[in-house]
Amino acid sequence: MEEEAMTTVAAHRLEHVEAPGAMLTKAAAKTLAVLRVTTGFVFLWAFLDKTFGFGYATPSAKAWINGGSPTKGFLSGVEAGPLKGLFHSLAGSPFADWAFMLGLLGIGLALILGIGLRIAAVSAIAMMALMWAAEWPLAGGSSNPVVDYHVIYAVTGVALALTYAGHTWGLGRWWASLPLVQKNRWLI
Repeated sequence: MEEEAMTTVAAHRLEHVEAPGAMLTKAAAKTLAVLRVTTGFVFLWAFLDKTFGFGYATPSAKAWINGGSPTKGFLSGVEAGPLKGLFHSLAGSPFADWAFMLGLLGIGLALILGIGLRIAAVSAIAMMALMWAAEWPLAGGSSNPVVDYHVIYAVTGVALALTYAGHTWGLGRWWASLPLVQKNRWLI
């Protein structure tokens, strides 16, 4: 009984550690930093390629700066799911284009810099949930109808935020020390 009580106290302390990263080994913190930067680059690269049309996922002629829409092709191609009509109506709209591109840029920069990881995680969850719904893997033809890369990116963002991954090889410590962030901890 006494041992169980001590375990409960120890677990409670782990959830409320004042020194971020104190439970992580140095190797684990560095690994999370690499995961943070590489995941951030996935989002930033998508933004850059869609903006400038480097020819990987987006040809130059369809680049945002050349008048292309970052959302039109993807959203107008939605073939199944309960939100099909909504996605078709949003395809190519200025609101959808700007929201998507600002989301990619914001999530990418936040992860790479190691700042605002909580906002980045929530944003990644929202973006990835919408993209998952647009691809609607439950309709069939998917290699995994529940857990795909959208889910992995969303969970990764949460794990990075909860482990203060921005403190290693990032600006997270500096960011967390700012008076505005100290008063509004959700900005961490």
